[in-house]
Amino acid sequence: MKGSKLLAFAVAGLGLAVCLFPILWLFSTAFKPFGELFSNPTALIARHPRPENFVDVFRAFPFWRSFRNSCLVAALAVLGTLASALPAGYAFARLKTRGSNFVFILLVASLMLPGQITIVPVFRLFAALGMIDTYYPLVLPAWLGTNAFAVFLMRQFFLKLPEEMLEAARLDGAHEGKILCLVAAPLARPAIATIAIFAFLGSWNDLWGPLIYLNRDEKMTLMVSLMNFVGGSGTAQGTPWNLVMAGVVITVLPAFLLFAVFQKTFVAGISTTGLK
Repeated sequence: MKGSKLLAFAVAGLGLAVCLFPILWLFSTAFKPFGELFSNPTALIARHPRPENFVDVFRAFPFWRSFRNSCLVAALAVLGTLASALPAGYAFARLKTRGSNFVFILLVASLMLPGQITIVPVFRLFAALGMIDTYYPLVLPAWLGTNAFAVFLMRQFFLKLPEEMLEAARLDGAHEGKILCLVAAPLARPAIATIAIFAFLGSWNDLWGPLIYLNRDEKMTLMVSLMNFVGGSGTAQGTPWNLVMAGVVITVLPAFLLFAVFQKTFVAGISTTGLK
């Protein structure tokens, strides 16, 4: 038994090292001066760390403008996802009608369809509505309940609520909307936090949507601006990967901090929304 545990720890440690090595390389490159990027042999740790890279990246391209655009899009996407997933999940869990289970199955089945399959008709729809080069295509679907995963999580959580609690609220004269807002939603804070984190990460890391729907540079999100910086900053000496990696480190900080702050709530939300 002791030998099997040691083997399990060794395999887990090896897997952890494989996962952490790219992150270590990212942070190391972010602190390297340009002259050490293409040195031979390449050193993992910077010989002469240069923290100024994190200042220079703000001058290399319009970082703050793109950062504000990403924050705006992500905030609206999170609000829209919560505003649509909460009532939809509650309706699927507690307001049983004929055919509701079939509709829910179709909704969950849509998770198997990648966005690339429907991009042409969706793009033509937004083009016909005059919404190209605006944030509507990036935000509006979240408000229309298209996040099937979020609806699924909310439904699974609401299924676990005691029916007696909801029935007591109905006997007190509360309608379903009031029950959702005053009884079900406060109890669903772990699931709400989980959905908010997933929605934020999906919007913050989205590169496909802004590339398709946005045209003007002043509207670009941070991911697109960073990609354009990689493609347009090359010189005869090579691409300044130290500045690129510094920008990537700053870009992932909001997601890292969000998960670090809400880690316990996130884990609780995942563990309480299992299949019933």
